[in-house]
Amino acid sequence: MENFIAGDLKIVEEPQKTLAMNPKKFAMWLFIGSVVMLFASLTSAYIVRQAEGNWLYFDLPTVFTVSTVVIMVSSLTMQLAYWSAKKNNLTQVKLLVTATFLLAVVFLVLQFEGWKDLVAANVYLVGNPSGSFLYVITGLHGLHIISAILFLMLVFFSAVRNKIHSKSLLQIELCTTYWHFLGGLWLYLFIFLLLYR
Repeated sequence: MENFIAGDLKIVEEPQKTLAMNPKKFAMWLFIGSVVMLFASLTSAYIVRQAEGNWLYFDLPTVFTVSTVVIMVSSLTMQLAYWSAKKNNLTQVKLLVTATFLLAVVFLVLQFEGWKDLVAANVYLVGNPSGSFLYVITGLHGLHIISAILFLMLVFFSAVRNKIHSKSLLQIELCTTYWHFLGGLWLYLFIFLLLYR
């Protein structure tokens, strides 16, 4: 009887392990989820509107292909920066975050050049819905890239102040996750626009 009671007490006294996530990570995943829903609704509306007719068909600017390569390379540099932080190589972290930052700026410049090519091909924001959708989709993605550039700057300055290292990875981990997400999102959008132009 005593063993049985002691066993029961032991079971009662042991706290159950709870599933926990850092609040900042949770907020990041909530934000990513909302961005996914935004672009899913935009691409769905694009398909529905295209099926209604009165749709201008045109080729995507070639520069969008180049920008796709640029953002994929920037995803690699960001991942390397994260791995360098895990190894406490702060010099590499600063160099790779700077490289990611520069590639992000190049991406935005290329997107703007793509818009100029669209205007030269008589595809405008106002007019046919096909052009309107393209500008809105690429513009919203560009705004998210700008937010990620600000995040990259924050990570860079944290690395300069030695606040990023193997025992303090949360900030660079969040930035890396966000950057990979934006790269993957652009790849999805680019393929989508190629298939449904």
